[in-house]
Order: sequence, then structure tokens, then C-alpha cells
Amino acid sequence: MRITDALAAIPALEVTGPTDGDVTSITYNSAEVQPGACFVAIRGKWRDGHAYIADALARGARMIVGVDAAPADLPPDRLYARVADSRRELGALAAALAGHPSARLAVVGVTGTDGKTTTTNLIDAILEAGGIQCGLMSTVDFKAGGVREQNNSRFTTLEAPEVQQLLARIVESGAQCAVLETTSSGLALYRVHGVAYDVAVVTNITSEHLELHGTKEAYWRAKAMLCEAIDPAATKALPQQPPKACVLNADDSSYTYLRGFCAAPIISYSMERPADVSAERLDLRADGSRFDVRLPDGATFTVETPLVAAYNVANCLAAIAVGYLFRVSPERMARALATFPGVPGRMERIEMGQPFSVVVDYAHTADSLEKVLRVLRPLTRGNLIAVFGSAGDRDRVKRPAMGAVAARLADFSVITDEDPREEDAASILREIAAGAEQAGASEGERFRCIVGRRAGIGAAFARAREGDTVLLAGKGHEQSLIIGKEKLPWDDRRVAREELSALGYTDAPPATKA
Repeated sequence: MRITDALAAIPALEVTGPTDGDVTSITYNSAEVQPGACFVAIRGKWRDGHAYIADALARGARMIVGVDAAPADLPPDRLYARVADSRRELGALAAALAGHPSARLAVVGVTGTDGKTTTTNLIDAILEAGGIQCGLMSTVDFKAGGVREQNNSRFTTLEAPEVQQLLARIVESGAQCAVLETTSSGLALYRVHGVAYDVAVVTNITSEHLELHGTKEAYWRAKAMLCEAIDPAATKALPQQPPKACVLNADDSSYTYLRGFCAAPIISYSMERPADVSAERLDLRADGSRFDVRLPDGATFTVETPLVAAYNVANCLAAIAVGYLFRVSPERMARALATFPGVPGRMERIEMGQPFSVVVDYAHTADSLEKVLRVLRPLTRGNLIAVFGSAGDRDRVKRPAMGAVAARLADFSVITDEDPREEDAASILREIAAGAEQAGASEGERFRCIVGRRAGIGAAFARAREGDTVLLAGKGHEQSLIIGKEKLPWDDRRVAREELSALGYTDAPPATKA
């Protein structure tokens, strides 16, 4: 990319140095700088990228972007652009270098506190069933050209250069659409700045990531940025213009709040009240769900899906609303939902011949933990045992709330590690336990605190008896456990099988969905 084109992509307040020549890459990490790169200095929570400008220049950076004034010792053959917000401009530059790939795709963004990954994959399945080739970015994996690769980054929304590179791969694969799971941090930190969204989908909003946003109000405001991003007047150089809409959950308290941020038409969905897309005659079973769907044009059809629980019906309705916008027939939508395989680590059963049930789920907020426990309660003949924790260096407000939920809905809880990071693991468990105690549970009788997730899982299995259910919550599909600064290999499903094997259970049929 020509440097002049890079400068045209950002509102520079001041430019120092020659503007001739090219930049070959964009990065915010000085260690990744190659000769000819543009280094964007970002002032973060732990490090200030401006302190690494000298390192970037020594490695051959041709252009520097930052919010501070240009360094006094800037080499005469290098350029420095001062901007108001370097995080925001990182997104703009990354999009420009990648050739603005989202302008060549219909882009669906999915946000919410819970259900984002499942809904993203449901939308992908429905659109593919309708003959629309899709790429995908989610917490679990990425997809381009029909090929999926696991997302091991531990980030749902990657930094702007990686987002734009993935979108470029999706364009190159020949896809017509990209479905992007989009987090509040991805929105607030401008990781998706430069992405031209066409449809926004919101599953629900409760409270999460207050370590970043500070307040619940700021968290909700960040989510609303996705709705604001839908410009009904924007067009793309595509054979057929993508629909423009905000798909909102009329059953969620966020519905009224979000409406004020939507310039595009709103498509509502509901299980409880009249809406554009609604579910009727729900039949929720242990092996799946059946319900009738009414579309905005009055058409109705029946859905039979292996997904369980009311919250997954809501996820299906959100995906159906997107399918309707893209003119996928009801028959094809029903077929996609009937064969949907589920998402790894979401209500996934582990079977090793043990006399009790083991279910792995990603539930890591008080709201999602409550939903999963309520689903499992009627499916459990004996005791319901919850194994869960709360991540270190993250939202502390939710810790006692999670303890209280478990105290109310589980018969026994093992409170254990979930990525303690650089916090003291035992202190995190005590904060969770305080909520359980406030809700009336006593330690020893109704819960235990065990540092070390494997030990916690083992203790739960040792306690379980025939007819019990053990829920392993919080990790789901994740492939690592972060202790201190070290990311250790981890998979709840693998560890569960190892611990069951140690107890003498060795019969291992294929994993199934709860």
C-alpha cells in the first residue's frame, strides 16, 4: 500500500517525514515488524506501544502511527503520523491494507453476553443451506473456503489486522458472506473498526467484562455499537445488495435499550410475545426441541432440532431471522436446523460407561450458569453437581453472583480454577464462595473450594453416584488453562475422560449433546 493511501485512510493530526514509498504490513507488536512495516503504537492497560517505537524503527518500520508527538530522533527517511486514537486507526489501516474485504461481502455480526457462538454457527448453517457460501469467525473456530480451523487464540474477536486478514481469505475463497461473532471488547477497542457490517444480531445482554468496561452501562453501550454500525444507506459493489437490519431479542431486557441505536430496520424475535419472528407450541425435550415458527410474511413452518433448552430456541429464532432476510426458504432453514451438529463444548456429554452424567459447557457468567443448571435439573434423577470457577484478572463482580446461582440451583458445587492468571487462585474461589454462603450454602455441606481444576473435577466425580449429573462449566471448547503468565494445555473433555478412566470407566462411545 502506498504511504499516501495509508495517510488517506486515517485522520492524521500531524505528519512528520517523507510520504513517498510503500508500507508492506501493519502491526501493533514491535517484535513483528519487518522492513517496510507500519507500526501502530497503542497505549494499553499493561504496556504503552510508544515505548517500543525505537525498537520498531530499528527493525525497519517505514511508518509509525501514534498519539504522542513525533520522537525528536525520528530518522529523516521515516514517517510519523500523529492521530487522536491509534487503536481506531489500526482498524482503518488494516482494512485499507487488506483492500477493504468487507466491502466485497455481506457481513453479519453477532453479539450478546451468551449464545453468540451457537447463533453464529446456526446462521452459517442456514445460509449455507440456502446456497450462500459463508466464512465464519467465532470463539471456537474460523472458516474460509469451507475449511475450518480451531481458534486457539483465546480471543473471540481478534485484533484488527487479523480480522481483516481473515476477511480477505474469505473473499479469496469465493464466499458471498461472512458471519462474525463480535464481542463488546472487539467493538469498544475498535478491533472491528473498518468492517462494513450489514446485519447486526443481538442475543441478550446481562453483565460481563466489567474489568474492561468499568460499568454495566458502558458494557451495554459497547454492545450497542454493533447496531449503530448498520448504515441502511450504505451500498456495496456486489451483484445483489445485502439486506440491512438489526435483529433483536424482544424477550430480553436489552430490546428497548438497543432500539434507540438502530438506524436500520429492526427484526424482532420472541418466544413469549408477538414479534416479527416468533416461536409457538414449544416442545422442549431431553433429546432436542420442536417448535413452530411464524415469519414476518405470515408463513409458518415446524423446526425439529437436536439442540435442547429454551435459550437455544431463541438462538434458532435469531438465525432464522437472518435466513429470512437473505431469502432462504423455510424448508431449507428447517433442514439446516434439523441436522445442526451443535458447537463443541456446549452442553456436550462425556460418556465413559459411568453411572452418572457428565456435561461440559462454556457457561462462565451467572446468567449462563443459571440457564444450564435449569436445563439439567429436570434431566437429573439424583444430585446436580456443578464444577465451576471464575477467570482471574477479569470481571470480579460476577464471582459472588455465580456462587449464589450455584447455591440456589445445584445440590453441590466444587468451586475451582478457571484461568486464575496472575491473581491468587484461592482468593478467587473465596470471592465465589462468599456469594454461595450469602445464598445460604455452607462449605463442606453444599460446596467445596479446591485449587487446581483437575483436582476439582476428580473430587466431583468421586462424589457422584448413579443418576447424578456433573456439570463442568466455564471452559467448554477451550484448549488452554492460564496460570500466571503461562498458557498450559487443557481440555475439560480430555481431562474428564482421563479422570473417569482413573476411576475404572473405560467404555467411551462418541461424544453426544445433552
